[in-house]
Amino acid sequence: MIPPSSPIPDADDWNAFCETLRRAGEQILRPEAPVSELDRAEGYRYLTRLLRIGLEMHLEFADPDFPGFFAPSHETAKIGADNPDNLYLMARVNGRNAYVIRGNRGSVPYLSFGSQKGGYESDGRMEQTGFIDARDMSFDADGSFELVLSRDPQPGNWLRIEDATNAIIVRQTFMDRRSETPARMQIVRRGSHAAPAPLSGDRLRTGLTRAANFVEGTARLFADWSQSYLVHSNALPPADQKLCQAVGGDPNIIYYHSHWQLQPDQALVIRVPRVPACRFWNLQINNYWMESLDYRYHRACLNQHSARLDADGGVTLVLAHRDPGHPNWLETAGHDSGTMCLRWVGASEQVDPTTRVVKLGELAKELAA
Repeated sequence: MIPPSSPIPDADDWNAFCETLRRAGEQILRPEAPVSELDRAEGYRYLTRLLRIGLEMHLEFADPDFPGFFAPSHETAKIGADNPDNLYLMARVNGRNAYVIRGNRGSVPYLSFGSQKGGYESDGRMEQTGFIDARDMSFDADGSFELVLSRDPQPGNWLRIEDATNAIIVRQTFMDRRSETPARMQIVRRGSHAAPAPLSGDRLRTGLTRAANFVEGTARLFADWSQSYLVHSNALPPADQKLCQAVGGDPNIIYYHSHWQLQPDQALVIRVPRVPACRFWNLQINNYWMESLDYRYHRACLNQHSARLDADGGVTLVLAHRDPGHPNWLETAGHDSGTMCLRWVGASEQVDPTTRVVKLGELAKELAA
């Protein structure tokens, strides 16, 4: 006979998990959200994608004593204007431990490591507790490196963590994925040699609860963001940089976020008068749920490698439902509306873009002017 205090999972645990997921679905039905077949279908698919990420984060890779890297955003699972030019890695850690990351630098142009606390499943924040990027690190001649994660400073490559630190996020940014080699790495806890204990009822219960809360919290957070962009639709003002950092943004980046909406015969012209000296920039098109459009099959993002500059050193990008004959055309991929994001990474100055909605038939005249 099983005693009342047994940790064996039961129907109540599973039902609570399912109830939180049901409640997360209310974010797709918010009154300001689009109601087209495509937007609604992508909204519910978005929740399934968040669940996959949440289960990886809080169940499969949740043990901070035996951490491993997983991808918190990729081609088929996306969060908060995921960068199509990025390869993201995350590991769950415990700030009271010490860790080491070993690997090879590869040739990717931008590589950074950040330690964070909080989470979308709890307070909706992911605050930074430490940060280092590759330009401040030392590498062997063959690109090999070792990075120590600890509360106390260490010689060589060191990333600060604190007691509340619970995650490590790695960003690798490509100019051209076809010609650049990503970094390879592993993370281990210092002093960890034994195998992890078998799955327990408590660990399962905790993992399911946090995964479901992650789905609901993430869906609500970025639905709130999308709603806030509606007031400046088709413009592209600077985002609240403190807010971006509070939810896990890279401190080297200046972010711009907004909403866009176009009729079939319209185009959105995005003009940057001059491109500042910077380590990287790109502009991406997302759906309403702040998922990057499917960049595997659509031109949903342009960066300093793929975009053609104007003669004066600025850059003009054109978002339209069909090819307007412009070299910097960005596709809507069947969407009538969505969100968008511009990033300056390590820029020498902040240069704000201007936008204008024009008829496709008048686009050539607009660009000539």
